[in-house]
Amino acid sequence: MKVEKRIVLLLLCFSLLFVSGCFGTSKIVDNEESTYRLLYSSEVSTLNYLVTSSSHEIRVGANVIDTLVEYDSFGNLIPSLATSWKVSEDGLSVTFELREGEYWVNEKGEKIAEVTAKDFVSAMQYVLTKEYESETAKLLFGLIKNAKDYYDRQGDFRRVGVKSFGNYTLVYTLEQPCPYFLSYLTYGCFMPAYGPLLDELKEQFGAATGPDTLYYNGAYRLSVFKPQEKRIYQKNEENWDADRVYIKRIEETYNSEAATLAPALALRGEIDYAAIHSDLLDTFMDQENTKDLVSRGRKKTDYSFFYIFNFNPKFDKRYEPQNWKKAVQNENFRLAIMSAMDRVKALRVAEPNHPEELLLNTITPPNFIRFEEEDYTEFPALYDISKRDSFNKDMAVIYKEKAKQELKEVGCTFPVKILLRYRANSTDWANECIVIAQQMENLLGKDFVKFIVEAGPSQNFTSQVRERGDYAMLKCNWGADYADPQTFTEFFDDDLATNLLPSKEEKLSIKPVIDTYYELLTKAKESVLDIKERYTAFSEAEAFLIKHALVIPFSISPVSYQMTKLNIYESSYASFGVSTSRYKGMKYYKVILNNKIVEINKAVWEKEKKQKKDG
Repeated sequence: MKVEKRIVLLLLCFSLLFVSGCFGTSKIVDNEESTYRLLYSSEVSTLNYLVTSSSHEIRVGANVIDTLVEYDSFGNLIPSLATSWKVSEDGLSVTFELREGEYWVNEKGEKIAEVTAKDFVSAMQYVLTKEYESETAKLLFGLIKNAKDYYDRQGDFRRVGVKSFGNYTLVYTLEQPCPYFLSYLTYGCFMPAYGPLLDELKEQFGAATGPDTLYYNGAYRLSVFKPQEKRIYQKNEENWDADRVYIKRIEETYNSEAATLAPALALRGEIDYAAIHSDLLDTFMDQENTKDLVSRGRKKTDYSFFYIFNFNPKFDKRYEPQNWKKAVQNENFRLAIMSAMDRVKALRVAEPNHPEELLLNTITPPNFIRFEEEDYTEFPALYDISKRDSFNKDMAVIYKEKAKQELKEVGCTFPVKILLRYRANSTDWANECIVIAQQMENLLGKDFVKFIVEAGPSQNFTSQVRERGDYAMLKCNWGADYADPQTFTEFFDDDLATNLLPSKEEKLSIKPVIDTYYELLTKAKESVLDIKERYTAFSEAEAFLIKHALVIPFSISPVSYQMTKLNIYESSYASFGVSTSRYKGMKYYKVILNNKIVEINKAVWEKEKKQKKDG
C-alpha cells in the first residue's frame, strides 16, 4: 500500500512540473509580507520549554523565547538578552548584564512587562520544582550550586546558585568551574519565563491547548495554535533584534501524511519546504525537471558515528564469545580490523553521491570546537589522524599476520567469528553491515575472520543489544551536549554509566592500555581554567584511543536533502541547544532554490566565515 502511494505521488509530482513549467533560479527575496509555509505530521504534547527535552517540542520555545546568548550562522557565541558577561577568576561564578527595554508580549503582541533578571530565577525554580517533572532539570545537577539538593529536598530556593541583583544583573554560582558553561545557555532549562504567569498557571504553563499559555520575548510570538490543525508564528515587533527577523509569518499546517505529500505540494507552490527522503531521492535526482530543485542540507557536526568492540561479550556460544574475547584484546587484531575497513565504500550505502564528505577520522568532528582559531582536531596529537584515511590494504595484511602469530600463542582459533548487529527496521544499516562484512572478509581472508551479520530488534535496540553485550562489533553514535571536547568522551569514561570500554576493575590482558587511557582522560577533565591545556590533554586522550584501535571513527551525520525557499546558511548554527531550530536571520525567496543557488549561498557563507576568522 505504501509503495503504491509513493508511485501515485511521483506521478503527481512530475505531472505538476509539466503543467506549471520548470522553476526559475531567481534570487529575488520578498520579505515585506513574507509567509513561510510548511507541513508537520507530529503534534507537540506541550509548549512548555522549561520541562520538555524533546527536540521536536523545543522548536516552539526556540523561536518564541530569547536566551542570554545565542549562536550566529558561523557557530560563534554572541550576545542576546545578555549584553555582556564576566567569569570570576576561580571560575565559580558568572555574572550577566541584561539588555534593557526587552518585553514580554502575549499571543496578540500586546506588551505585558519588561524582561528582567528575576525571570531567569523564577524559571529555574520552576525547572527544579519536582512536581513539574522537568525532563531537563538533571542538566543543572552538579552544575548549578545546590540545584540537586533543592530538587531532592524542595527546601529554601535561595540556596540555589542563581540570583538577580536589580532588574538587569544575573549571577550563576557553579558547583565547580565549568569551562563550557556558556554553551549550556541555549537549553530550555536556562530560558526565562515571566514569574507571575508561572505562579498563575503552575503545571498548566505552556499547556498545548492554545497560544495563551505562554508569554513571548523572542523573534516570534505564537499567534495561533490549534492542535493537529495549525500553528502560526508572527514576527514579534517588540523584539530587540526585530530588524534581523526577515520572515514575517510562519504557517505550519498539520497533516499526518506530511512526509508523503510535501514534495508534491512544494512543487505545486502550496508550501515552501519539503524533505526529500531516500525512497524518493534517486527518482528526483534522475529527472531533468526536478534534479536541480533538490539541495543538500548543511553538514552537521552534532553527532559522531563510530564502531566499537565488545571486550566483555555475552552473545550466544555458537558465535564463540570466549574466542572473540581473546582476539579483541590483541592490538594487532584490532588494528587489522581498523585498517581493513573501507569506510568510504560502506558510506556509499547512505550517501551514494558524496560519501567522502561524511568520513570522520576522529571521534570529535572537525569544526566542532576551536581555540584561538585552531580547530580542536588539528591540535598536534590529532593532526595526522584527522588528515588520513585509516583504510590501508597493505597495513591491514601486516597487522593480520602479526595478530595471527600472537593469537595462536594464546589459543585463539581461526577464523575469528565477528557478530555484527544492526537494527531490523534500518535498511541502510543492514546494507552497510553487509558491505563491511564482505569487503573485510575479502581483504583479510575468510580463514582469518568470519562475519555474522544479524538483525537486532526494531524497538529497544540499545537495551537489548548494546547494553546486554550481544555483539562483537557495533556502530554507535554520540551527540554533542555542550561546546567542549569532553562531550564526546562520555561513551569512553569509566566514571559514567554510558562507558563502553572495560571498567578499571575488569581483569583483562588489555587492562594496562585501558588504564593509560583513563589516566589521560582524568588529566584532561581536571584541567578547567587553562583552555589550551585542557584541549591539548583531551586531544592526547582521543589520539591514544584511536591509535590503539579501541574504537574506529566512522562518520558524521548523513546530510539531508530538501526543497526549500530559505537560505539555510543564514540560520543560527551550533551542534547543541536550540540554535538550528530558529528561523531568525533567514530570508525568504520567491521560488524553490535550485542546488546551484544553494551552492553559491554556501560559498558566500564559507568566504564570510574565513573573513571573520582572519579578522
